[in-house]
Amino acid sequence: MTEREDDVSETGFSPEEIDTTKPHPARMYDYYLGGRDNYAVDREAADRVLGHAPFIRPTAQGNRGFHHRAVRTVVERGIRQIMDLGTGIPTSPNTHELAREIAPDTRVAYVDNDPIVATYAGAKLTNSGNAGFVLADLRDPEAILDHPATRELIDFDQPLALMFVAVLHFVRDDEGPLELVQSLTSRLTEGSCLILSHITADFDGGTALEQAAEVYKNSTAQLIMRSREELLPYFEGFELLEPGLVRPPLWRPDGPVPDAEELLMHHGYAGVGVKGGV
Repeated sequence: MTEREDDVSETGFSPEEIDTTKPHPARMYDYYLGGRDNYAVDREAADRVLGHAPFIRPTAQGNRGFHHRAVRTVVERGIRQIMDLGTGIPTSPNTHELAREIAPDTRVAYVDNDPIVATYAGAKLTNSGNAGFVLADLRDPEAILDHPATRELIDFDQPLALMFVAVLHFVRDDEGPLELVQSLTSRLTEGSCLILSHITADFDGGTALEQAAEVYKNSTAQLIMRSREELLPYFEGFELLEPGLVRPPLWRPDGPVPDAEELLMHHGYAGVGVKGGV
């Protein structure tokens, strides 16, 4: 048993509730970011993905940077409540840490369907108050909305930031990802924000991402690439903040901008929209 697995068992979480026989995208993402909260099965699958598409690691890192900047941006706009859907394995700084650097009273509801994320929620996400965890699946919006943590923390009559960061590309077309998002965004009042990032094959001239997606077919969720044109409808009713829907490192960079060659390693889109206009 690895040190990681010892940590899980010490929490008292039932081992039967954690599937370690299949790779999990959240734990693979943790591995891409250099984290330790993953199992051998996740690392093996992630290494196969990187063998086909080595740009997945910088894509994940660029996405994480977007996450940080987007949270700071919406809080600077006055948002004081955030729902982070598909939050994944906690990686500091987490959403509440970023938000509270600017506004200590910001409330955050984390949502994920991975029991391992739930295991760590108390220690890393919800231990400082004004934060809660919802163990639920994005494909069941009502379960998210009806959860006690959501009801306690989120006031849908006030502006809210909904985050779909690197999660919708694990929702298949036949599961209605656009409808799932709209079922949640329809609840938002004007001035609320939608934070979204998604992997794309728009910049993949070969078959690298197709081969990477084959690896994910053996995990708990498939990897679905979508084009910029397919993603723009998710922002219907929202006005995109400048610079629009762009590759993650180009969204309001707070450091050096990648040159043309470096940018080739970033295969995704990211944007932030404001409901009812800026």
